[in-house]
Amino acid sequence: MNVMSRIVPQPIIPLGPADGAPAPGLEAVAITKRFGAFTALDAVSLKLRPGTVHALLGENGAGKSTLVKCIMGFYRPDEGAVVVGDREVVIGDPRAAQTHGLGMVYQHFTLVPRMTVLENLVMARASVPAVIDWRAERRRLAAFLDTMPFTVDVDAPVATLAAGDKQKAEIVKQLYLDARVLILDEPTSVLTPDEADEMLGLIRGMALAGRLSVLIITHKFREVMAFADDVTVLRRGRLAGSGAVADHTPDSLARLMIGDSSTAVPVERRGPPGTAARLRIAGLRADDDGGLPALHGVDLTVRMGEIVGVAGVSGNGQVELVQVLAGQRAATAGSVSIGDEPYRATREEMRRHKVHCLPEEPLRNACVPGMSVAENMAFRSFDEPPIARGRWWLDPAAMRRAALDLIARYRVKTTGPDAPIATLSGGNVQRAVLARELSREVDVLIAANPVFGLDFAAVADIHAQIVEARNRGTAVLLVSEDLDELLELSDRLVVMSHGAIVHETTPAAADLTVIGRCMAGH
Repeated sequence: MNVMSRIVPQPIIPLGPADGAPAPGLEAVAITKRFGAFTALDAVSLKLRPGTVHALLGENGAGKSTLVKCIMGFYRPDEGAVVVGDREVVIGDPRAAQTHGLGMVYQHFTLVPRMTVLENLVMARASVPAVIDWRAERRRLAAFLDTMPFTVDVDAPVATLAAGDKQKAEIVKQLYLDARVLILDEPTSVLTPDEADEMLGLIRGMALAGRLSVLIITHKFREVMAFADDVTVLRRGRLAGSGAVADHTPDSLARLMIGDSSTAVPVERRGPPGTAARLRIAGLRADDDGGLPALHGVDLTVRMGEIVGVAGVSGNGQVELVQVLAGQRAATAGSVSIGDEPYRATREEMRRHKVHCLPEEPLRNACVPGMSVAENMAFRSFDEPPIARGRWWLDPAAMRRAALDLIARYRVKTTGPDAPIATLSGGNVQRAVLARELSREVDVLIAANPVFGLDFAAVADIHAQIVEARNRGTAVLLVSEDLDELLELSDRLVVMSHGAIVHETTPAAADLTVIGRCMAGH
């Protein structure tokens, strides 16, 4: 199925400028930023036209964040200039950026959860009076919201808002602070498809009306093609290409991002899944870290040679489900079995049943950062020959040889097997864990957001490895907050909401509207 064909943008509602003045453009002119001997940005230029949406693409480490931080005043560029409207400006800190009408909405929410939306907005101003007239502030904010194409409950504590409403509140905050140039960093990463399309449609409508100029950092090509006017692509700190979105395709943008880098060839699923159930979950219940119920009777079966994708907005029980299956959290009720045998996720049972895991944030959840690449790769086999000699002794040479083999086979970029694994990039940490987990025979693979935050090449490589495991007969449970990833890889898709499975479909029969509503709890 073509991923691009599934997007259905929401109607764009133009909304004229609040004060009659059109939004200014923004230009970064030949920005260079060095950190010691390392050049993070090398004469990079970007031009955001007034009243447009401009997408900024690039792999991890390409320089996107550094460029935005130079624009917003977090960094002072070594060379180059920032132009707002038709005037060059010097931005020494984020407060100065605010005075020039620049605002940024970050990937992770920055509002204070225990404060109301009103309190967050008032306290975010550059100057706050010693005594606040809350009635006057509420009247002022209500009048401002009358000019917005969406509403926000200003008296609601931020912690009680859904993810889509939190994102809207973040945007309202920047607009309330008089931002006319808005920078959005991965703005849809925690939203349902409907919420994402609605939010981007509203933003684009405000841009078309001249109220905003928008720079959006994203890794989702479908959002670029549907909502952006122009695009700039960075690669290894340099400008790789730019121009109108209409002149590009997802393939051409991907080529600009990775250059001559080799990526894994997409792997086709071979044959239908088997009929034998490998993983059975029945009535599974578990509590979260606060002792409150997180899983409410989950029932799920994964067959051999099948990828079952689990979709859902973050915080709906996915983390607890993976932790129970990985032996990191105790279940309070229900059962898990591998084949016909009970499974309680002990080390011995995981080895006997060939259950392996690719957890989210592997450096924190699957590695010991200070230990070497070789030592981390040996976690599955350190007590087995040839690494184990006798019952108590390790053979460092054998462990090193095994690591060198895995490093070569899985293309892990490292200075060597003795390097601390924490010195590797995120993609290469994931490749190292992937090598450890997939180099042995695997009957069940639990993968949780396996490519979150990784660059294009690493994503393609890891996806190919997961599909290859499926083709060898592995039962794969793939938990992800990226619906496009699930629709691309899964044989079957389920949706989790409030700790339960609430919907099941196949990618071919998937209805994005239904999936989005289920993810949102409707």
